[in-house]
Amino acid sequence: QVQLVESGGGLVQAGGSLRLSCAVSGSIFGIRTMGWYRQAPGKQRELVATTSSGGSTEYTDSVKGRFTISRDSAKNTVSLQMNSLKPEDTAVYYCYAKWYTMDYWGKGTLVTVSS
Repeated sequence: QVQLVESGGGLVQAGGSLRLSCAVSGSIFGIRTMGWYRQAPGKQRELVATTSSGGSTEYTDSVKGRFTISRDSAKNTVSLQMNSLKPEDTAVYYCYAKWYTMDYWGKGTLVTVSS
């Protein structure tokens, strides 16, 4: 079992920055991949960025060069630094973890980017 709790969402103007954090607790040893997904109003949930236990990262094309995912194993956190935010980045952002073959999700944190 894994518990994920996000923090750091909020309202920011276009061009601004936000940093999301996800605190991980529970059976951390079995976690392989962690990441962030987002869901905008009226749209399906989509992958934003992931990081594997080996350190590899993956980003959706729309955030490459603007967002950076990082994982701190000592603190059991995964973070998403978001720079040059755009109104189209507005969404609920969810922390994600794959624990062996099971998927776990946080409750989400709202990011609103005003134009």
